[in-house]
Amino acid sequence: MSKENISSTSSRLAVLTYHLSAVVMASEKEAAAAAVPSDSPTIFDKIINKEIPSKVVYEDDKVLAFRDIEPQAPTHILIIPKVKDGLTGLSKAEERHCEILGRLLYTAKLVAKQEGLEDGFRIVINDGPNGGQSVFHIHVHLLGGRQMNWPPG
Repeated sequence: MSKENISSTSSRLAVLTYHLSAVVMASEKEAAAAAVPSDSPTIFDKIINKEIPSKVVYEDDKVLAFRDIEPQAPTHILIIPKVKDGLTGLSKAEERHCEILGRLLYTAKLVAKQEGLEDGFRIVINDGPNGGQSVFHIHVHLLGGRQMNWPPG
């Protein structure tokens, strides 16, 4: 393959990748905009209760970590508390939630090590519709396996 063909193929691939990621981002924005904050059971409750299968990578008595079904990085894991206790989002946190919030972040560190993310990783907690939150059960996104961009978007 000539340099011109490689360059043309690379350019087309870059445009296609950009458009595909824009479609995913648009659907995430739409999902967040359509989500209604509530204390009602969520898809995460069904995952915790094993009613919906997931690829669990870590579990203890307080938290569950599993692979995201629409990964935004080579490694994209969600870490959730097993008991919601009114903690639908970070903005709903009260002092009584300090222990579980710390446990979520510590678990992220453990899972990052387990996943071989020694070169770094990103932690994201979306809060509210404008923050991109579509499931109202607090959760930590652990992203890694590639160079992250700044600013996030």
